[in-house]
Amino acid sequence: MYDQFYGFSGRPFQLTPDPEFYFESSSHRKAMSYLGYGLNQGEGFVVITGEVGAGKSTLVAHLMDRTNPEEMTVAQVVTSALDGNELIHVVAQAFGIPVEGQDKAAALGAIERFLQDEAREGKRCLLIVDECQSLDLTALEEMRMLSNFQLGSHPLLQTLLLGQPEFRRTLAQHPDLDQLRQRIIASHHLEALDAEEVEDYILHRLKHVGWQGRPTLRPGLLPALFEATDGIPRRVNQVMNRLLLLGAIEEQDALTTEMLDAVIEEMGTDTARGSSSQPSPLSIEPSVETAEPAEEQDIDSVPATEVAALLAQRDERTAELEAALSDLQAAGIAPIAEAAPFSDEPSEAEVNAALSRIEQRLEEQEQSFRHVLTMLIEWLENDKSREAA
Repeated sequence: MYDQFYGFSGRPFQLTPDPEFYFESSSHRKAMSYLGYGLNQGEGFVVITGEVGAGKSTLVAHLMDRTNPEEMTVAQVVTSALDGNELIHVVAQAFGIPVEGQDKAAALGAIERFLQDEAREGKRCLLIVDECQSLDLTALEEMRMLSNFQLGSHPLLQTLLLGQPEFRRTLAQHPDLDQLRQRIIASHHLEALDAEEVEDYILHRLKHVGWQGRPTLRPGLLPALFEATDGIPRRVNQVMNRLLLLGAIEEQDALTTEMLDAVIEEMGTDTARGSSSQPSPLSIEPSVETAEPAEEQDIDSVPATEVAALLAQRDERTAELEAALSDLQAAGIAPIAEAAPFSDEPSEAEVNAALSRIEQRLEEQEQSFRHVLTMLIEWLENDKSREAA
C-alpha cells in the first residue's frame, strides 16, 4: 500500500533478506573480508555471529549472489535442535542427495561420494548452517567429522556457521569443542549499526526504490529511530514499515517523531498481547526467536485471531460511545425537543466531563480502527497471492 502511495518501485523495508538491498556497514565490510579470506582457504570453518536481526542472513544472501554456481555447490541448513544423526540426514537433503531410511553410515557414505564427484568436476562445496546456537553438541561434532572428508590431500567440504552471541560463547568456552575450535580459520561478530549508519541505511533503501524526497523525514526522526531500535537492521525495517504504512493511511507527506512514537507504542502493544516478556527496551521484537525469517511475529496468524478480537474491542467501544451519548442526554444536554421541560440545566463542569469522556472514547476507537487496518494491510501484502486484494 505505502509503496503505491509514495510512488516507490517496491517495498524498501521488507523483513525477508534481499541481496539487492545489501548495505555495507563497517562491521559488514569486515565480515565480508573474513568470509573472502576464509572461502579462499577452501577448508575448515568460518564463523559469523550477531544479535537477532543484525543482518547475518542478508550477508549470506549477498555472498550467494556473488557466488558462481559453476564453481561452487552450496547447501544451506536452518537448524532447529538437531542431534548428530538428524544433522547428517538434513545435510544430505540440503545437497539434494537421496538417502533411503535413517541409516547414518549410509548417509555419510552418500555425502562423501557426492563431495568426491563434485571435486572431480572442479567444484568446491560449501555448507551454510544457520541458527547454530540451537544445535546439539553431537551435531557440532558431526560437522567436524564431515570436514575430514578428502580426495587425496584436497579437502572436500567447507562450512560457514551462523549463530547468535551465545553460540560464540559456546565455541570459545566449551571443553568438548577443542578440535572444532582448531579448525576455525576465520571468525567475526556482526555489530549493530551506529547512528550515522542507521541514517545511511534508511536512505540507501529508500533510494533503491526511487525515493525522491516524499515522504520527507522531519528533523529528529532518524536519531529517534536509532534510539528506538538500537541500530539492529531488522528492528529498523520493522519500525520503518509501520511508519510508512501509518503515513500512507493518514495521507501524510512527512514522517515525524510524533508518528514514530505512535508506531513504537502500537508495536509494544502488539508484543504485549503475544508475550508476557519483552526483550527489547521498546518491545518491538518477539521474546523468542528460533529461525529466520520467523524472527518476527508471524503476521499470517493475525487475521483469524487478533483482528477479530480488535474488531470486537471496537464494537465494545462503540457501545460505550453510545452509552456516553446517553449520559449526555441524562445530564440534560440532549436536543431541546427531547429535553424534559422542567429539567435543571447541567453545570459547566458536568458538560465538560461528559464531552471529555466522549473525546477519549472517540480517540480510543480511532486508534483501534487504525491498528486493525494496519494489521490487515500487512497481512494482505505479506503474501503475493493476497496482494491483489
